[in-house]
Amino acid sequence: MKPDTSIPMPLLRGPVQLSRLVLEIFVRAGSRTVDATCGNGHDTLLLARLVGASGKVWAFDIQEQALLETHRKLEESGLEQRVSLLHQGHEHIAEYVPAPVDAVIFNLGYLPGSDRSIITRPETTLLAFDQALQLLSPEGILIAAVYPGHPGGCEEEHAIEVWARELPQEAYHVWRMGQVNTQLNAPYLILIQKAV
Repeated sequence: MKPDTSIPMPLLRGPVQLSRLVLEIFVRAGSRTVDATCGNGHDTLLLARLVGASGKVWAFDIQEQALLETHRKLEESGLEQRVSLLHQGHEHIAEYVPAPVDAVIFNLGYLPGSDRSIITRPETTLLAFDQALQLLSPEGILIAAVYPGHPGGCEEEHAIEVWARELPQEAYHVWRMGQVNTQLNAPYLILIQKAV
């Protein structure tokens, strides 16, 4: 029997592609999800497609440029009704999103093609992570693409690693996934699943 070649095989070049593959497994029609750093809108658009007409996406960003680009993508795809765009930092998730949610995604660092001095920071990222875990439904996931290779990135990575190691094993399944045949400060993925 020949394999089905009508569906392209995903290329796992870095944490973003891996995170999208994970989302496609965990997010279903009717899911409630959060894009905590919507950036250029790629993850928000994917979530809007995956949750279907009965689902919901909340997308956060501190940069108006990011929200405008995300809105443009959603409008072009006819999916803007599924998403609430919020001009807020991700540390305010709990103020705007009611529990439970099935998935929360973070793409840390800076907005590609924008001002590289505007970055995610450990103090607000960890606040957002804590809130996201409280919002997660049992078996829900938090995914974060971590970028240690830019100024400020190593500090954020260190804070995340310490925070993640302290999560109780009986309550959370915590994974670190990254390519091993690349530079030492290459981006990688943190995946946390809330236990039942």
